[in-house]
Amino acid sequence: MGSVLLAAVIGLAVGVVVGALGAGGGILAVPVLVLLLGQDPHAATASSLVIVLLTALASLVHRARTREVAWRQGLVFALCTTIGGVAGSRASVLVDGDVLLAAFSLLLGSVCVAMARQGLAARRAEDAAAEPVAEPTDEPVADPEEFDLAADATDPSRTRGRAPSTTVLVLAATVTGLLTGFFGVGGGFVVVPILVLALGMGPRRAAGTSLLVMIVASLVGLVSRVDILGTLDWAVTLAFAAGSMAGGLLGGPLSARARASTLTLAFASLLGAVAAVTAGSIVL
Repeated sequence: MGSVLLAAVIGLAVGVVVGALGAGGGILAVPVLVLLLGQDPHAATASSLVIVLLTALASLVHRARTREVAWRQGLVFALCTTIGGVAGSRASVLVDGDVLLAAFSLLLGSVCVAMARQGLAARRAEDAAAEPVAEPTDEPVADPEEFDLAADATDPSRTRGRAPSTTVLVLAATVTGLLTGFFGVGGGFVVVPILVLALGMGPRRAAGTSLLVMIVASLVGLVSRVDILGTLDWAVTLAFAAGSMAGGLLGGPLSARARASTLTLAFASLLGAVAAVTAGSIVL
């Protein structure tokens, strides 16, 4: 009973992160299931797919209602990510485990820096737009909505500049799949930065779309692990999932209240923390 209650409480916290930032819950759930709840790593991976699937479904409801999901792009992205993931998984077995962790830490650190720079630029634009204009000026002022696709409720499909071409979308998704398959992690931590940095989505719309990608990826992952589903500790898994689903429902509205730059900077901080922990696990 104690482990079930602990799983529900921790799941609540993980769900808030997934709902607010669209981050892959698997990269948070797996360490918790192994280190705190004593699950076997292989079982923990399968359990995390169940948890991520249910949490993403719960979180997607709010995002869909607020029209913060790019359905067509999300489905294309998910399918191409799955294809790239197969190739990445096969390549990963050829690389030493410590090298994989070091490369993963470096990747997260690099994306953290890029997202932080994006968030700081968005924050400056928001602050500039909020200041009263004393006199007309010829200097262009950055539009904070440039960094937030969902800022204009009357046009939720708005993007920075032109919508990405199908070629760019397919290439970005395939690269994402290669990375997630190669490093063996959930896609959310890579999907959101790719959608923001490469495809020009705002952080809210990227977070909503990433949930759709996570649902497809989780279903594919569960099909490939169907043989071990009967060995899972379903009481702990479902308790974790229930808490995570509740947290996901809370995280969506929290995201809607936050500034776009705050979401981007929070995501960058989370990436930096995971990168530091991963690097530390190699040294220790």
